[in-house]
Amino acid sequence: MSTHPDIRDDLASDPVAPPRDVDDAHRALEEVQHLLRRSRVVESVVHNQHSPVHRERQALIEDLVHRQHVNALRNRVRQLHPADTAYILESLPLEDRLVVWDLVRSEREGEILLELSDSVRESLIRTMDNEELVAAAENLDTNELAELAQDLPREVVEELASGLSLEEREQLRAAMSYPEESVGARMDFEMVTIRDDVSLEVVLRYLRRFDQLPDHTDQVFVVDRDDHLKGALPLDRLLINEPEVMVADVMSVELLTLSPLDDVSEAAQAFERYDLVSAPVTDPAGKLVGRLTVNEVLDVIREEGESELLSQAGLREEEDLFASVWESAKNRWLWLAVNLCTAFFASRVIGSFEGTIEKVVALATLMPIVAGIAGNSGNQTMTLMIRSIALGQVTAGNARRLLYKELGIAFLNGCVWGGIAGFFAWLLYSDTPQGVTLGLLMMLAMMLNLLIGALIGMAVPFGLQKMGRDPAMGSSVLLTFSTDSLGFFIFLGLATLFFR
Repeated sequence: MSTHPDIRDDLASDPVAPPRDVDDAHRALEEVQHLLRRSRVVESVVHNQHSPVHRERQALIEDLVHRQHVNALRNRVRQLHPADTAYILESLPLEDRLVVWDLVRSEREGEILLELSDSVRESLIRTMDNEELVAAAENLDTNELAELAQDLPREVVEELASGLSLEEREQLRAAMSYPEESVGARMDFEMVTIRDDVSLEVVLRYLRRFDQLPDHTDQVFVVDRDDHLKGALPLDRLLINEPEVMVADVMSVELLTLSPLDDVSEAAQAFERYDLVSAPVTDPAGKLVGRLTVNEVLDVIREEGESELLSQAGLREEEDLFASVWESAKNRWLWLAVNLCTAFFASRVIGSFEGTIEKVVALATLMPIVAGIAGNSGNQTMTLMIRSIALGQVTAGNARRLLYKELGIAFLNGCVWGGIAGFFAWLLYSDTPQGVTLGLLMMLAMMLNLLIGALIGMAVPFGLQKMGRDPAMGSSVLLTFSTDSLGFFIFLGLATLFFR
């Protein structure tokens, strides 16, 4: 029986308070911001005081005041959970972020770096020299080091690897060789393995030798002498069965296994579907190489949700909230440029119907309604499709049926809301000769544009997926362009026919 690899002791000497509730991080952020503000104000007042004391004494007073505030801030920061510290760092401007970062214990910096968003992590790593980076990462487990290694200088990674055992270096090399979105890049190498020819009493005695079990241990894995996976022993079976019972008699042989090359998003769906806490990862020969745990799965789900929101808004990458104006602006340029081009295209559609608009000025006030309603309806369809594609629920076998359903919904909405819009258009312009025609035009144009919105709402995610891109990437911009341009064309084109 063995662990894979050894469990490391916690080296932090300061007590770290566990979060009390979901608002703990927010309260801590407010406290840190208050301490930073008070520090600046008090030190500014002391510095600007003009008194007859000697210059050296004035400098000494300023230094004592500064140390007092630094100590208060240090004590508060060092009591925080690493995730709460990361939350605070992400919420502070760069100058305050660096002040807080300097107060973090070096052995906790690695844990905190792992919790940070990519952009903030990179900004902090740029301020650290190689010696500081080695001190920050040397206490991390192999899988954590592999996650951080992509942002570290090569010489730092090499120095860290030289301090690992041969087995850990092999694990690090393997983890770094897997694609970023694969199970292998996310798997944990810490796990407990046992044989099937021992009793539960022997297993219990073995487990008691650990200072602590690897995080999220809900089962121990049963392997043969060559580390090939044979099954798993859930901890509840270990506790409720008699000590003399053999592992082979109570272990589970029907369990979900993952491959290092499996897509981690699909693995996350399996965790959600089967309510898993951990799952073994095996190579093609069936040898146990690691495990995937629920904490990594939650990170994957969170990252995918954030990425989808950013992609829909046309942001190229995750953005540091307090990045420079130049960097933030560049991050938003691509889809703003696309949006500008599409807006000019829509304006040319309108321009081509200037004669019709001059005849019936009311058209100019009504056409934004047609485009806006279709855009909202199409966005509903698109959001549903993006989610369903992400969950793997949309296949070639049901895509056509989904298309018919969404077109049917759009037609029904077009009849209902197009009729309501047409009625109000008639009311607004009932005192004009075109009142009835405008009402009919509104209803027909809205119905057609809602159908277009549903079609585009399905076509854009599917098209992006076929091209190997994120189905959410710029989808809102593309949908708005389609419903605006085609909505204006349909509305004004029908108006040209009606008011010839």
